[in-house]
Amino acid sequence: MMNHTLKSQCKVSPGTVISGKWHLKKYTIVRELGFGANGVVYLAKHNNTQVALKMSDNGMSITSEVNVLKSLAKVQGTPTLGPSLLDVDDWQSNQGRISFYVMEYIDGPDFLSFLQQKGRSWTSVLFLQLLNDLDKLHENGWVFGDLKPENLIVNGPPPKIRCIDVGGTTIQGRAIKEFTEFYDRGYWGLGSRKAEPSYDLFAVAMIMINTAYPKRLTKTTGGIAQLREAIRQKPELITWEKVILKALQGQYSSAKQMRADLVDLMIDKKNPEPAPVKTGGISRPAPKQQPHQGSMGSKSMTRQHYRKKKKKSGWMEFWLIAIVLGLLYAWYTFNKLL
Repeated sequence: MMNHTLKSQCKVSPGTVISGKWHLKKYTIVRELGFGANGVVYLAKHNNTQVALKMSDNGMSITSEVNVLKSLAKVQGTPTLGPSLLDVDDWQSNQGRISFYVMEYIDGPDFLSFLQQKGRSWTSVLFLQLLNDLDKLHENGWVFGDLKPENLIVNGPPPKIRCIDVGGTTIQGRAIKEFTEFYDRGYWGLGSRKAEPSYDLFAVAMIMINTAYPKRLTKTTGGIAQLREAIRQKPELITWEKVILKALQGQYSSAKQMRADLVDLMIDKKNPEPAPVKTGGISRPAPKQQPHQGSMGSKSMTRQHYRKKKKKSGWMEFWLIAIVLGLLYAWYTFNKLL
């Protein structure tokens, strides 16, 4: 935590000009955006461009967060989970030297506010985006840690989920640095606070639950029993029950696996089971076609069938997401014109 003396050093008034000691860039403070254990974030202006500037008395914290942003930059050809890093420097104030870094200012509603404004039809699309970006983050050796709706902003157009705080991002294998109880598996008695992909995926599952419980759940018994019951009380969560429960119980080793299951649920929803066949007045499930067995080419045909099925599944995922995004974006643009 920041001590009170150094905390006051990081509190500056609107209009204050922050001059970088090494790069000589100047930033004019507009207003405070947020304050936490590791520093203060301000909206600032540089050459008529809005930026987010974070200053802290804790040089190690600044270095860690800068390393995270640099790691994100390696995987983001287009805007992705975190903001772009713009500058790192020191400011020689009247009270001493203060470290700061400057990043892209991401403007827009937070995750839950966006869904309230635009409708639940966007929910699955945004979760697919989030899981895709988390997979890239995990592949680079990091875990987000303090994943929650307040840290997720939806900007655009087209709408894109972005993160505004990487302070809790931790190198895999270490202990999570920052967390919020509701999204923390340790709080619910469902795992450790070790930084690993499954920790973030637990948080994603809790955000899914949060969409149906905007004021969050109150922990009573805790554990999987309470969360399963909460899921089954909300029709909008029952559709995702399989995916949520697997994530809550740590059964996914990667965001890619969770994303694939979510896509499967979307495809199943678009392609329901065949209608039951009535025989003798009794409804029976439609018979499933069984593959022919016993021929000399059966193994070859099986492999060929698998490859075709996998290819077909990949194309179905692509077109499903493309169609959903296209329809939602058209609706979003139409409403902007009204």
